[in-house]
Amino acid sequence: MATLRAPPPPAGAAAADGGIEENAMAILDTAGIKDARDLHDDRAAFLETVRSACLAADNPSPPSWRMYNAVFQILQNSSSLELIIASFHLLVELGEKYPRAYWTDSVSGKAFVVVKELWSPFHLCSDVASGEFGGNTRHLDHLFDSSRFSSLIEDMVETANDTDANNGIEHIKNMVLLQYLVSTLEADFIPRRDAYKESLDWVISRESLLQMLLVSRKLAFKSFVKNCISLLLSQYYQEVEDGVSSKECSAKSASDLDSSIAVISSEFKRKALASVQKLFIMVMNLDLIRKEADTMGLTTRADGCRNPILDVILDELTYNISYLSPFLLTFMEWKWKLEIILQYFSKYCGKPAVRTRRSDNSQHDLTLENVLSLFSTAATAKGIVKKMSSEVVQLLLANAYQVCLSVEGDCSKDSDTRKRIGATLLQISDSFVSAFQNLRKINPNIEILPFEKEALFTAATMIRILKNGQR
Repeated sequence: MATLRAPPPPAGAAAADGGIEENAMAILDTAGIKDARDLHDDRAAFLETVRSACLAADNPSPPSWRMYNAVFQILQNSSSLELIIASFHLLVELGEKYPRAYWTDSVSGKAFVVVKELWSPFHLCSDVASGEFGGNTRHLDHLFDSSRFSSLIEDMVETANDTDANNGIEHIKNMVLLQYLVSTLEADFIPRRDAYKESLDWVISRESLLQMLLVSRKLAFKSFVKNCISLLLSQYYQEVEDGVSSKECSAKSASDLDSSIAVISSEFKRKALASVQKLFIMVMNLDLIRKEADTMGLTTRADGCRNPILDVILDELTYNISYLSPFLLTFMEWKWKLEIILQYFSKYCGKPAVRTRRSDNSQHDLTLENVLSLFSTAATAKGIVKKMSSEVVQLLLANAYQVCLSVEGDCSKDSDTRKRIGATLLQISDSFVSAFQNLRKINPNIEILPFEKEALFTAATMIRILKNGQR
């Protein structure tokens, strides 16, 4: 596998973009001078022109730095829902058509290509400034560095807690921005992750937008993760409230509320929730790569240092028990959901093996089978319950069993997750039911909540089905 740097666009394409660039600069410089309606029309026409030239033409050409930048400024500066959504969709489509990092076929085989000159919504290092502007950072103030990205999350948390503001245009704009920024990080990180797996070249991951964002001194990582958790949970609670009140809203006439904004806001709340999950999963995968690179001695102090995101999440869930249930209900990526549950148990089920930079003690990691064995007798179960509480134990076990069922029904055969489960579905189901029987022996008056009851019923049913299938 080779890593290549993409060549610049042809001179003809750059020349053809000159007229569009001039229009872009004119549009962006007329704010406060033109009539609002004229400005809206000019911006809408500009977006359509960029779409036609760069996406819909017979021979589309990639947009210049200024064209990209103009579209992003329209997204941020517009008070029109139409322009916010149109500019967002255009940026996403341009990113898919002209990716920053991608795989391509070459004479020597598959090659990993990085287009370092391509415009990005992130300004993460001093050399990002385009040569077109001669390094004048005044033109980059609207781009996102680590501090501004963190502030966006903080603002969204505050607005989400303000019932009067969480359906407004500004909140929708922030949710759209978050979705676009996370999708940009993902489009850059995923091919780099795959390239690292092929080459074990840590530099490929070290130069990712995600890594540069997280290691910046401008980012207080623990506070950032806590704010992301707060946003995730606030969006979850709003979804629950939206579901409860949807019937009431449908009974109201359109004149009683701005139905279009309400519907779009609800949709982007769901997408914002998904974006936070994507961000968490990317950081977890980056931590996995960093850990492996550390083990092989590929990293240096210059690469920065921070706590793994799982440690921060677990600390937050441990000290705020009320977060645990909604977080597990919201976080639906099976591999990492199970990892969070197992690491939560590991905090209370004996001291983990000491890990050093150059050692790999993965064989000592808990599996779900190991955890369930701790509840194989009433005596051992009692010791864990004293440390964790019966309610937390039930919740974690039921969510872990949900993961087992989902992995069993997944045709992709996630081998890593299956290893972390450590046993067959029949064995896990049997141990799961036995664990709850022992919990009841400890406390005959134990309250089992509906989610856990459903998991128990499913486990008992699976035992019967699977045993009959073995006959």
